[in-house]
Amino acid sequence: MRKGPYKIVLTRHAFVRAMQRGVSPDLIEDALQTGNMKKQGKGRVKFEKRFKQFTVVCVDEITGNVIRIVTIEKKRR
Repeated sequence: MRKGPYKIVLTRHAFVRAMQRGVSPDLIEDALQTGNMKKQGKGRVKFEKRFKQFTVVCVDEITGNVIRIVTIEKKRR
């Protein structure tokens, strides 16, 4: 998957956490493609996407031209 000039890599840890928290791969992809990107300091970003009943947050690291998804959170509204 790509976001602009960046290649997106999902870590095993992030995938496991997403499944534990009830976030499907389709929701992850939607959050990355259409969610809001917020810088979180040097080399870190968050993608947030609000859905009807919850918000999906992808916590990421940027290294070169790769965005590495570190973990995925699900927040209730």
